[in-house]
Amino acid sequence: MQQQPNQFQGQSQQSLTYQEPPAILSTKDSLYLTDMLSWNLLAMKKAHFYAQQCTDQDIKQALEQAGQMHERHYQTLLPHLQSNQQPQQNQPIQ
Repeated sequence: MQQQPNQFQGQSQQSLTYQEPPAILSTKDSLYLTDMLSWNLLAMKKAHFYAQQCTDQDIKQALEQAGQMHERHYQTLLPHLQSNQQPQQNQPIQ
């Protein structure tokens, strides 16, 4: 039995590298962004809660700064997820 040549035999197994990220997000990317938003929101809430419970001003300030950092991360990620969902909302339902 003659073996069919594999069209990928001559190609290397290197992954493709992009100079810029693709303009669209895959479902997996979108789900991961949603997870990251949840993680940052939870960390922000916990930092704020523990800062309110703290009596040491240095620790309280450090917790507030950590909470603000997570809020900035949340605000940075949110537009990426929103821009990916907008085209889907404009498509007609069949």
